[in-house]
Amino acid sequence: MVPLIHLLAFTGGFVIMSVELLGGKILAPHFGSGVYVWGSIITVFMLSLSLGYLLGGKLSVNNPSLTRFASIFGLGAILLYPLILFAEPVMEFIFLHIEDPRYGSLVASTFLFFLPTVILGMISPYSVRLLVTKVEESGKVAGTLYFVSTLGSAIGTLMTSFYFILWFEVNTVLTLLTLVLLVVAGVAAFVGRR
Repeated sequence: MVPLIHLLAFTGGFVIMSVELLGGKILAPHFGSGVYVWGSIITVFMLSLSLGYLLGGKLSVNNPSLTRFASIFGLGAILLYPLILFAEPVMEFIFLHIEDPRYGSLVASTFLFFLPTVILGMISPYSVRLLVTKVEESGKVAGTLYFVSTLGSAIGTLMTSFYFILWFEVNTVLTLLTLVLLVVAGVAAFVGRR
């Protein structure tokens, strides 16, 4: 079970950073790609992740299981996919109603990325809870998991910025990320039921 949870944590980190980088591409046509746009995206992701860490920690206290962990990935996929369908009309609406691109990009980032990132933020603390069997080992377990998750984030950042956005349309990358979340959710649910 340990390698699977490490793979899940890696995948979570990969997807989070990939979506964050795609956020810049998604917002650019309406709000530009200036520092205020990136400031908005990073702020929304940091706040969303912090709330996700808090909620994931609380959720992990009550009967943690691999099946419940799988549902976090499934819900993340469900909340990520609507970006493909609604990002353009949402940004168009916000662009027409908020003149200042700083606040427009902040509102758009919040609307588009807040919920999926909160859910994906729940992955790390829930992973720790699933693997900690002895209090004495909690620091080692947490350190290893954060290493794996951050490694996933770094690789997700490089793959998305160096390759994915050159090879694919943004919606294609979002579809692939959604499918990855669904696949790992299915694997975790299958293993959890066994």
